[in-house]
Parts: sequence; C-alpha cells; structure tokens
Amino acid sequence: MGANTSTLPKRTFKPVVNEPEQLSNQELIERLQCLLSKNTTTSEVFNEKGEYDLVEKTPVVSQEAQNNPINAENLDVWETKLLSDPKNQLALNCFTGNNITDIIENNQAVSKANRNLFNYEVKFSGGPITNQKSSGRCWIFASTNVFKSQIKSKFSLDSFELSQNYLFFYDKLEKSNYFLHNIIESAGENLDSRLNQFLLDVPINDGGQWDMIVNLVEKYGLVPHDIYPDSFSATSSSRLNYIITNKLREFALILRKLVNTEGMNSLNAKENILSVKETMIKEIYSILALTLGVPPKADDEIVWDYKDKFGNYLSITTTPKKFYKKILGVDATEYFSVINDPRNDYNKLYTVDKLNNVLGGKPIEYVNAELPTIKEILIKMIKKNEPVFFGSDVGKFEDTKLGLMDVNSWDYELGFGTNLNIDKKARLLTGSSQMTHAMVITGVHLIDGKPVRWKVENSWGTDVGHDGYFIMTDEWFDQYVFQIVTSSKYAPAELVSTWKSGDYQILPFYDPMGALA
Repeated sequence: MGANTSTLPKRTFKPVVNEPEQLSNQELIERLQCLLSKNTTTSEVFNEKGEYDLVEKTPVVSQEAQNNPINAENLDVWETKLLSDPKNQLALNCFTGNNITDIIENNQAVSKANRNLFNYEVKFSGGPITNQKSSGRCWIFASTNVFKSQIKSKFSLDSFELSQNYLFFYDKLEKSNYFLHNIIESAGENLDSRLNQFLLDVPINDGGQWDMIVNLVEKYGLVPHDIYPDSFSATSSSRLNYIITNKLREFALILRKLVNTEGMNSLNAKENILSVKETMIKEIYSILALTLGVPPKADDEIVWDYKDKFGNYLSITTTPKKFYKKILGVDATEYFSVINDPRNDYNKLYTVDKLNNVLGGKPIEYVNAELPTIKEILIKMIKKNEPVFFGSDVGKFEDTKLGLMDVNSWDYELGFGTNLNIDKKARLLTGSSQMTHAMVITGVHLIDGKPVRWKVENSWGTDVGHDGYFIMTDEWFDQYVFQIVTSSKYAPAELVSTWKSGDYQILPFYDPMGALA
C-alpha cells in the first residue's frame, strides 16, 4: 500500500541561484577571449550587463571530415551535372518506377535466347524437369539429374526421377553430427573466435558439393522418387532449417561447457561427451523424421516398379545401397571436381578446411585447371552422352524470363554511364562471386570446333526458361562457371594424376571455394 501523504510534513524546494559577479568591462573582455579560445562549439559568456549568453564558435574540422567529398557544395554540383543530361532525366523516370534490368535489357539478348538449338546434345536428359521449389537442394537435384539420365538410358525409360528427399534427410543428419564434432574440436578457442563464429553462423544449410553426394550415396545409396517423395518441409525448408540451426547452437554451448569442464583427456570424460552428442543427434533425427518422413535405411528392402518406353512392366526388389551399386551401376568415387580458380596455381589439388558432411567421409577435392582444359573435358563428355554436373554463380547476368545466362544481357553503360568492371579473379578476392547454384550441362553448340553456347538443365521447374532448360553463352561460362565434375576417362592424365596424388593445398574455412551450391 502507498504511504499516507497527509501525515507527512510539507516540503518546499528552492532553486539555488548564484548571483553574477560584478565585473569591469576589461574583465568581461578578457573572460570572453578566454572562453572563445577553448575548443567548444558554444561558449557560456557574460554580456555587458553581467548576464550569461551562449556564443557560437566555429567548430574544429577534423582531417577525416576535410577529406570527405560528401558535402552540400559537391552534392549540388553532382545533381546539376547529372540532371543536365536529358537521358539521365529519362533514366530517372524509368528506374524509379521499374525493375532496373527490365529497362536496360539488351535487345541482342532476346535474339540469343531464341537460339535454342545445339549440334551436340545428351540423350535421355530431362524427363521430367525437376523442381527444387523453395529449398537450396540444387546440388542434390543436379547430381540425381545426372544419375537419372544413366538409369533412363540403361532401362529404356521415357521418364524417371530419383528421391532428392532421401539424400536431403541423411545429409541434414550427417551435417548435424559433423557440426557438433567441429564444436568439440574447437572448444578450446574463445566462443568469439573467427572459427567458432563461422561454425555458429550457419551450423547447417541446404547446400552442398559433389563429394558430399559421393559420401551420401556410398553410405546410404539411392531410392526412386515414388518410394520416398518430397514432404512439405523438403520443398519449403526455411522453417526446418530454423529449428535445426537453433537446436545445434543450443547443443554447441552445452558441449563446449562439458569439454571445458571435464576435458577430453580421460577415456571416461570422452565417452561421456560423445554419449551426450549421440543423444543430441537422436533429437535431430526425430525432428527430421517428423518433418521429412521416416526414410528407408541403407539396407532396407525396397520394391521398384516401372514401365519401360515399350510398355513392359517390370519389378525389382532391392535395397537403397544395391540400387546405387547395381541398378545405377555408376561408381561415384571415380568422378572428381575440376575447378577454375584464377587466384591459385593450376594443376594443384585443393581442399577446404572444415568442409564436409559425413564425419570420416572423403574430403572435398578440387583440381584447379584452366578454362580451355575444362571445356575440352566437357565436350568429350557430351559427345559420349554424359550429362555434366557443374557449379556456378547463377545470380549474375541470369535472365530467368528469357532462360538466358549472358554477360551482355543488360547494358549497364547505357543506363548508368558505367560498367561493372571486375573480372573473375577480382570477384573471388573481394567476395563478389562464388558458387551459388549447381545445374547440369546437357548440350553444346560448336562452330569450327569452338563452343559458342551450352544447354543447361535446371531444377526450377518447367515454367522458367525453355521448359526448364537455359542457354548459357560461352562468355558467361568463362566468367561465372567455377566447377565441373568428370572422371578419369575424360580428363587429361596430368589432372588425374594430381587428383589421385592426395597432395592437398588446404584453403581456409572461409574461402569462397568453400561455398555450398
């Protein structure tokens, strides 16, 4: 209850007022000069009546401020110069009310987008064009699109699709375990160290790399799409990722505390920490199973029913592992990534620190090669009817509406009086470019033996591009393709030898080549 104020003595508050000193005129002048000499924006001084006044003082301008070109005078000059050109007045009206690329679209790009013919194409590609929807599973789709082409050819199928959700489930589970392993390994470092902040920033995401596919199919195999179809959370994965990401961050703090309290030196302490981690992984499994569905295990019996293009019905009883080993019959471990990274030495083998999905799985491997070598490999593969997994920076100069990837799609010079003058090496060095999307190359158009455009099978459904296919110009390839996957059958002996040497150059965990497509 509140106090009864009526019984309290009444109190009054009187402001303390200091009477101004009585100063002579000379003393006032000296006081004023003293105050003005101080480094303040305003000074409190006496006027001739002995009253206080605020006197404005010219501020001291720092060297940094003097070097700053953004000031009222320059802004006025820049605006006048910009709008003195009638073209810029028109551009202002256009850009402020429309999408920038709609305004500066190059008319020649429309012509290129209509050149949907290729003199060399892979048979049995497509059928069906897949759709990853609102997920980052492009690398899984690209890989299974390569595999499905082999199965369609082998079993004379018009249409066939592998389960992307099956690999997605086990990749999430394995990545969670790999993340917690790295947290235990780095527990001795401060939580705000660059490594720990890197790990905690994105504990897992949907993206991946070719060697991660190799790890998954070697351990879990493959299943047809109708045996383990997509769930809602597979096609729209953001909420699932939010839950798992935050559970892993929660688990990370618990494991760090255990390691730093108990240590990992004694057998009992180590077993206890690993037991706690196993309980955490079990919880992640439950979340995945409830959202993606309970998947077959690698050695579970599955039945694949299908009709070939001649109308014959067939049924095969197998397991996910046998489906990969016998029905697909392609050894994924015999395929490796060739990259084009102009920052680093060519014909060297690279890997990236802390980049993997399966603990104890094969490392991520890149053999660096020059562009002409990569194109020679590609052309050989296409002519031998092999579609090619590749990684690129698809967000640059990619016109989804036209189904075109072309560095000349938009004329920035026309719109803004300047171009984006930064090459592939500089983009990698400055963080402007990295692998963001994996797709499949299924065709090439050669003139005098040289490629001018490439046919690309995407995983964005049939409503984009040319019924799901895109045209990639050779100039775009040079700037934005970073990786292809091939085998020793098509690669030069020198590159194969480098790949098999195991002599890794280790790139730091934050390197752009560690980006997950």
